[in-house]
Amino acid sequence: MSEETFENLFQEKTVTREKLQPGDKVDAIVAGISGENIFLDVGAKSEGILNAAEFRNDDDELTIGIGDTVSVFLVAMRGGEMVFTTRIGSGQAGMAELEQAFHSGIPVEGRVAAEIKGGFQVTVAGQRGFCPYSQMGLRRVDDPDEYLEQTMAFKIIEFGSKGRNIILSARAVLEEEREQLKEQLKDTLQEGDKVEGTVTSIRDFGAFVDIGGVDGLIPISEIAWGQTDKVEDVLSQGQRVEVLIKRLDWDNDRISLSLKDTLENPWDQVEEKYAPGTVHPGRVSRLAAFGAFVTLEPGIDGLLHISKLGTGRRINHPREVLEAGQDITVKIDGVDPEQKRISLVPEDYTAQEEEEKNYTPPPKDSKPKSMGTLGDLLQAQMKNK
Repeated sequence: MSEETFENLFQEKTVTREKLQPGDKVDAIVAGISGENIFLDVGAKSEGILNAAEFRNDDDELTIGIGDTVSVFLVAMRGGEMVFTTRIGSGQAGMAELEQAFHSGIPVEGRVAAEIKGGFQVTVAGQRGFCPYSQMGLRRVDDPDEYLEQTMAFKIIEFGSKGRNIILSARAVLEEEREQLKEQLKDTLQEGDKVEGTVTSIRDFGAFVDIGGVDGLIPISEIAWGQTDKVEDVLSQGQRVEVLIKRLDWDNDRISLSLKDTLENPWDQVEEKYAPGTVHPGRVSRLAAFGAFVTLEPGIDGLLHISKLGTGRRINHPREVLEAGQDITVKIDGVDPEQKRISLVPEDYTAQEEEEKNYTPPPKDSKPKSMGTLGDLLQAQMKNK
């Protein structure tokens, strides 16, 4: 990177501070890397220094480079050198640094050592701390053992008895990170976008999905094209899904998502697959007073009207001849793709059945037509002669 380019980057991204105090948080630019030291330009007369271990991944590779911007906290001034950190506890830290972290809100690094009554014992910079269950994450996990032996970032929310009573919160760190991600997403997400996410929670009314820092809700009506009775029949916690953003309401922290809008609409091919007169298998999905709804495939239901049931006899309710969940074979009677309606008849239904059902016999008290009087009969016989 040229000196001119770095100077421009420096002017755009750094926060100039005449005098930094321990606990101050600033955005710094990586000016150089040497061994385990990362040198930072914070807009002051002298450079800052940061332990490179804070930016190494599991493969021991650095995840930042010269020119990158990082958010750091000033820990101390040592020999005219400013020492920074993204979190306390990854290197050497004493009680004074932990107390400074408490007052300044600097994250601390801790290892979850054991589960104890009410929460977890966490080791921070050689000191024993406590994190309640409610403060371990944004959501409570089903198996607390998942946290054991993990190294995590915490905020010290209570520092008493000169460090003998340290209460920690991982939730506070996660909430702060999510708020930062939310602000970034406000500039990038748009209604109509398709994004990937992870199902975080299953409810009766839908599923919550983390789409990269914020949660959105897929209502149960937006999970599939067909009727969904139980969300867990389609989705599971931890599942990766692609969803479409239906509505963004940042003021009320509400994001509405749709899973079915990322799937092919089965009605697009309905005229080709279900032409009138063709016969198809189906399953009775529900019964109503006026007929039975039959699922031909997920998202495609047809109506078998009560007038078409009964095999030539009148019935008062479809339950007299059908039951929900029953497999049947039906014939397509008509298709209206615009209204998303399909009318069905039984496979062996004939027009004769309908005529018989619509036939109305004469009233029981009706009399045959009169043959006339006796005189009329005699006159008729005389004319015939």
